[in-house]
Amino acid sequence: MTKARVRTSAKKVKDKWRSKGWYKILAPPAFDNVAIAETLADTPESLMGRVTEVSLQDMTNDFRQSHVKLFFKINKIEESNASTMFAGHTLTSDYLRRMVRRRRSKIDGVYDVTTRDGATIRVKPFATTDKRVQSSQKKAIREAMKKTIYDQAANSTLSEFVKTIIDGKMGSEIYKGCKNFYPVKRIEIFKTEVTSPPTMVIEEKKPKREEKTEEPTAEPEITEETKTEEIVEVKPVEETKLEDTIEQPVEIKEEPEEKPKAKKTAKKTEKKEAKPKTKKSAKKAKKSEK
Repeated sequence: MTKARVRTSAKKVKDKWRSKGWYKILAPPAFDNVAIAETLADTPESLMGRVTEVSLQDMTNDFRQSHVKLFFKINKIEESNASTMFAGHTLTSDYLRRMVRRRRSKIDGVYDVTTRDGATIRVKPFATTDKRVQSSQKKAIREAMKKTIYDQAANSTLSEFVKTIIDGKMGSEIYKGCKNFYPVKRIEIFKTEVTSPPTMVIEEKKPKREEKTEEPTAEPEITEETKTEEIVEVKPVEETKLEDTIEQPVEIKEEPEEKPKAKKTAKKTEKKEAKPKTKKSAKKAKKSEK
């Protein structure tokens, strides 16, 4: 009896890994549908709702963006490909620790905003200063942060809003708004979380490429004058005789050689005699007379 039970239990045990298949996880269209990772699953339905974590460095091959972590949630499956949607992002803890130092102020904020396509997202920015600031200055900086984030979300879709956050454009816009209150050192959005997906589909406006159109070149008008210029009379080539081609000898006349000019020695002597006496010579002449 015991041997029969062992055999029945052995038959029931199956290898679960053999029944599973590999699925490729793809990023959303905003990230160019890049392959993020691969995962195992029994059925495609079991993959729905899974969240994968990826570093931005792995997607862009830029080591300067290794501190950004992205989260993608699986929402659709086609054959062996699993498409995802953006679920949120965070910054690494070591990167945040480097921002904060002693005798400095850190200003945090939490804002729930809705994008143009109906998605709601929770944004958590923070700002750092060189010195400690007063509570009134902190309040003014928070209001400036809130205003820029709400305005940006109202005028952009979820994918556009996420791009501005990851690229750092949102931080630069907040920095410009906070300049009037206090010179903030650094502004970062360290965490985002999508609480509800978009309710409508809005096509993003892509920049149109300017196609270079070659303008047709105007052909020159043909007039009677141009016709006469174009017509060229072709005359028959006259036959040349061999006698004409032979060069005849040229007589060279010898010119008489010019006589060498006489040296003007006489003139030079006259000039030397005509030169006035110097002072020294005059003094010597007076002494000799005495």
